[in-house]
Amino acid sequence: MAAATKKETVTMKPIKIDHVKVRIVGDSPLIVHAWSEKAKREMLEAQTGPKKKIKKHPAKMPFDDFARALYWLTPMPTEVIKDPSTQEDRDVVTEELFDEAIENGARFGFPANSFKQSANSAAYRMGWVSNQMALRGSYFLNAEDGGYLVEIKGDKPMLREDMVRVGMGSADIRYRPIFENWYCDMILEYNASGSMSLDDILNCINAGGYAVGVGEWRPEKDGSFGRFHVEVAQ
Repeated sequence: MAAATKKETVTMKPIKIDHVKVRIVGDSPLIVHAWSEKAKREMLEAQTGPKKKIKKHPAKMPFDDFARALYWLTPMPTEVIKDPSTQEDRDVVTEELFDEAIENGARFGFPANSFKQSANSAAYRMGWVSNQMALRGSYFLNAEDGGYLVEIKGDKPMLREDMVRVGMGSADIRYRPIFENWYCDMILEYNASGSMSLDDILNCINAGGYAVGVGEWRPEKDGSFGRFHVEVAQ
């Protein structure tokens, strides 16, 4: 006689989506480096377009490089000037235009998903999860307006000059924005009936802020910038 088939009942909890307002507070300065539209266009043309005759490089304009490395939430102010090295018209951001924009309430952002990526990476490295895939659908860290960028608040961004290695070990100077004191407000969305509690998720975010960070020269990239911790709104 064939053995009786054992039946098992699986109970599935309904998804319960909760939202909590959290504040990401910087513990070390944040260095930002957004790709400018010009840089992205030139990269695309180099990869897909016909071979072009090499043109003389335009003069380096540190303040323009700095301003274009920001994620602007408000319009970026530019003016047309004559490039002294090429004698061609060039759209640039001057220090005067930048200061005027700051006085008029200029706002800047940062990719919101960077904070979740930081948390997931830390949780995996610490052995809290067997793979990062398990975390991807467990919670979401969103900008308050639901957009791609979360607003970085705090001090006015300042120009930072760094020597970097590019290509085959050659050196170059990079001019990038740095926020000395910063924070951002985000919405944490999570499944309250899931396998991870709110405390578990907050621990992951704090671990990401301590061991991985965000932005340039973060701990994950042998630096100490872009570290943070999370505070929950009461």
